[in-house]
Amino acid sequence: MELLGNLALGLNTALSPSNLLYCFLGVFLGTFVGVIPGIGPLAAISMLFPITFYLDPTAALIMLAGIYYGTTYGGSTASILLNIPGATSSAVTCLDGYPMAQQGRAGVALMMTTVASFAGGSFGIIILSLFSPIIAEYALSFGPADYFALMLLGLVAASTIANASPAKGLAMVVLGMLVASVGTDSQSGVARFTFGSMSLLDGFGISAMAMGLFGIGEILSSVGNARSTAIDKSSAKWRNMVPTRDDVRRSWMPGLRGSAIGSFFGALPGTGPSIAAFMAYAVEKRVSDTPERFGKGAIEGIVAPETANNAADQTAFIPTLTLGIPGSATMALMLGALMVHGIQPGPTLIVQQPALFWGLVMSFWIGNIILLVLNLPLIGLWVRMLLVPYQYLYPAILVFVCIGAYSVRANPADVLMVLGFGVLGYGLRIAGLPAAPLLLGFVLGPLIETQFRRSMVLAQGDFTTIMARPIAGTVLALTALLLVWSVVSAIRRRRRLAQAAQGGLGG
Repeated sequence: MELLGNLALGLNTALSPSNLLYCFLGVFLGTFVGVIPGIGPLAAISMLFPITFYLDPTAALIMLAGIYYGTTYGGSTASILLNIPGATSSAVTCLDGYPMAQQGRAGVALMMTTVASFAGGSFGIIILSLFSPIIAEYALSFGPADYFALMLLGLVAASTIANASPAKGLAMVVLGMLVASVGTDSQSGVARFTFGSMSLLDGFGISAMAMGLFGIGEILSSVGNARSTAIDKSSAKWRNMVPTRDDVRRSWMPGLRGSAIGSFFGALPGTGPSIAAFMAYAVEKRVSDTPERFGKGAIEGIVAPETANNAADQTAFIPTLTLGIPGSATMALMLGALMVHGIQPGPTLIVQQPALFWGLVMSFWIGNIILLVLNLPLIGLWVRMLLVPYQYLYPAILVFVCIGAYSVRANPADVLMVLGFGVLGYGLRIAGLPAAPLLLGFVLGPLIETQFRRSMVLAQGDFTTIMARPIAGTVLALTALLLVWSVVSAIRRRRRLAQAAQGGLGG
């Protein structure tokens, strides 16, 4: 009964005219900012943050939150149509979304993305509503060793994301970690691998890497070639956007698994939607009976990461509001909006500010419904982008990419970094090396280094102490099993191919 009373209080707060207006404004801006490559939620929220000084704290938080999860909806659009992730968490959607667009199924991909985003967001809101105190307490019990073990599992799982061999995947993960080590060491403050350049003190930008590897790399490989992505105008019609029964049958279990994975990783401080999306994709490829379909337009490769990153967007508010621990720079801005108004996040927030907390939770429902209504009619408009001749489209894409790269950190060097990563992405395509594990290694590299060093300090340099922890030991054992399984599977696959080749030669 207490929960029903809290939900009624939250609904009453969220449905007030002013809060409804700011909720709509937030998700509307978030959607369109997400479509623009590289700008993402952090840049959008940073630009609008001063406005919140003059708003009611509940309205301010509702608007900023709408921008946050609205960009996730919009970010998948550029990933599917242009192979350029609008937000970092949408990078994995490129792997199967863009091949679907090339096959003339862009409308179906966007339709399933919209529905999956709504389903994942709804699942995350339910978890947020029912289990906030429990999940917050559970997340707080994770120590540095446990985080290190989880992220190591993520790195090993990343080697299976692309269709390349596990060895190539692990090599790209290591390369990503090496690239992430450039910049100022967070522990000692020492500059590493900067070669005296002031522009490299902050390291390479994640947006610059994502846009360069996937976007500029695609442009470099496509310019001068005849584009097969010119689609028939009829594919932009509503009836051709409806998924088939096979699409629906293949999607509901990946959607459930992705929602659960996203809710879990979103509730852990320091992880968030990007890691959740990569993990969901890796899990789906592992459990699939036909893993060779992934990377070639598999609908599961869209549904799983989209449900995961949207669920993580919602549950990311659990440690932020109930523990006062921001899981990302975006969440830190959310905390700043509260503290500007004299509200202290933490375990007492739900008791002291019930209207704010439950009003924000219920605004998520309203915002996700608005996004669903807003995005479905726009699918035809986005699909028509593919009807624009590519020689006119790619210069505009380059302009938006450069603007997005510069706007994140206001650093002109980021534009050059995008171009450099674009050349790298083009080289990886020629060499047949996967780019997605490199991106995940870059994201997890600094986190895994920090957590490992902290855990070793606490363990006084004894690694066996880390393995003796229940959570860390169990996860490390799973990581070892996954690594062995990957090697054995690769050997068996190579033997089957060799036998098939010999059979073909014998015939």
